[in-house]
Amino acid sequence: MSDYGLIGVGAIAEAIVTGLCAGDDAPAVMLSPRNAEVAARLADRFPTVTVAPGNQAVVDAAPVVLLCVRPQIARDVLGALRFRPDHVVISAIAGISVDELRALIAPAEDVARCIPLPAVARRAGITPVHPPQAAAKALFDRLGSAVEVPDLAAYDGFAVATATIAAHFEYLRTIGVWLAGQGIPAEEASRYLAATYADLAATLDSHHDFAHLARDHATVGGINEHFLRTLTEAGVYDEVRTALDSVLARLGAL
Repeated sequence: MSDYGLIGVGAIAEAIVTGLCAGDDAPAVMLSPRNAEVAARLADRFPTVTVAPGNQAVVDAAPVVLLCVRPQIARDVLGALRFRPDHVVISAIAGISVDELRALIAPAEDVARCIPLPAVARRAGITPVHPPQAAAKALFDRLGSAVEVPDLAAYDGFAVATATIAAHFEYLRTIGVWLAGQGIPAEEASRYLAATYADLAATLDSHHDFAHLARDHATVGGINEHFLRTLTEAGVYDEVRTALDSVLARLGAL
C-alpha cells in the first residue's frame, strides 16, 4: 500500500512529489506510468516512490489519489478507473467541477479541487483547496500552507490569478528585449532583470501591501513614477482587469 497515488505525472505532480519526499518524513507514493521519463526520474531519486504498471494499480494501492492529468484527457482517464467508496480524491485538474468529479469517481464521494504551484516543491506553496477537505489540507500544509475555500466563486478567483503568470514573464521579456536594443547583451539583460525581480519578490515575504510598495518605489518626480503614470494613462491596468474578467467568464463557461 501507498500513502498517496498520483494519476498523471507532469510538472505539477513532480513538484508535489518532490516536496513530499525530499525530507526525512517521506510518505509512500505510487505514480502512474504515463509520463515514463518523469516517473522514472522521481522513483530513482526518492526511495519511497514507486511506478505502477497502470492507472488502476495506483487507485488500488492508495487511499488518497491525486489527479494531475490534463483536462483534455481527464474524463477519458477517469472514466476507465474503478474507485472504492472510501477513496479520498484530490484534483488538480482545471475546469472540472466537484459535481462532475464525483460522477466520474463514483462510488467515491470525498473529493476536493486544488491549485498547486511549483513552490510546493520547496514546501513554500500556498494552495487553495475547494471545498475544505482534511486530506488536502494535511497534504498542502505539509507543502507550505493550504487555503481552504468554501466558496466556489472565491476559488475561481484564485484560479484566475494564476492565469497572470505567463503575462508576467512576457512583461519581463519585453523589458529585456528593449534593454538589448540599447546595446546590452541579451543574456546580461535577462540576468539583470531576473536578479532585480527576484530580490523584489523576496521582500514580499514580510510586506504584502502592494499599494504601499508601489508608492514607496514611485518617488515623486522620479522615473518610476513617470513609467507608472504612463502605463496608467494608457489604460494598461484597466486592460489587466478586463483580461481577468475574461478569464473568469471562460472558467464559468467550462
